[in-house]
This record gives sequence, structure tokens and C-alpha cells, in this order.
Amino acid sequence: MNARIPQQHITRIPLDEIDHQLIGLLQRDGRASYAELAPAVGLSAPAVRQRVQRLVEGGVVQIVAVTDPLALGLPVMALVGIKVSGDALAVADALGAIPRVIYVVVTGGSFDLFAEVVCRDMTELFEIMNGLIRPMNGVSSVESFPYFDIHTQRFTWETD
Repeated sequence: MNARIPQQHITRIPLDEIDHQLIGLLQRDGRASYAELAPAVGLSAPAVRQRVQRLVEGGVVQIVAVTDPLALGLPVMALVGIKVSGDALAVADALGAIPRVIYVVVTGGSFDLFAEVVCRDMTELFEIMNGLIRPMNGVSSVESFPYFDIHTQRFTWETD
């Protein structure tokens, strides 16, 4: 396996109580204006803008749109466990290039990688598993875990 290890982003900026409040508010509504956020944290809109910008530039938060695969016509979802012989990061890069793969994690345990796949139907999932992932250089085995239901999905959590 390649000695290259991905570096985790470590918060390098100090966060105070107002930063934590802003993060919580943005988790609930990332489109809230600075003017709307200001009274909730007791600052002016320009001061909120400056703090939010610092959080974004510091890599603490990202303001993004979250899509719903079901609403996009992608009702089949699966977690795919992949065992690798060789460079796990090279396989992770190749998995990440597949458009229906929405995330890839490098992990320990019985699998080297997990990938989440969203598809139109089971046929497409099979084509991705059998035609793209299994023959990939460095992949030694693949196991899929289709989702029957997403029981809990959070986009907000405590920042303490």
C-alpha cells in the first residue's frame, strides 16, 4: 500500500460561542442572510459577514445545496464495501470519478474503502458494481449493502 495518507482537516482557528451559534444557525438554514443572523447572535450584519467568511475560509463550514436522490429519480442507493490489493488511495480516486458514486471513505476493518452509490434502478447498480468497480485495477473484492430505508440522516450536529 502507498505510504501517502490523507490529511484530515484540523480546525486551526479558534471558535467562540458566537461562532458555534452561527454554525448552528447556518446548519438549519444556509441561505439565511447576514441581516437575519445578526440579531440572533447579537452582532451587526457586517460583523456576522466577517465571521462567516472566516469560518468558510478556515474550512470550518461549507455552504452547499443538499440534493435528495429520490427527488432526482435515483431511488436505489447502496453502500459498497471494497477490499483493495495495492494502493487504496488510487482506487478511491478511481471510484470518485464514477458519477453515481457520491462519496468515498478510506477506512480500517474488513473493508479498505466504502463508497455510496445512487442509481435509477437495480440494473444500473449491478452495471456499476460488475462493470466498473469489480474490474477496477487494485480491487480484490466488492460487497454491496443496498438501502431499504434511510432511518436517520443529519446535516446538523453539535459543534462543541
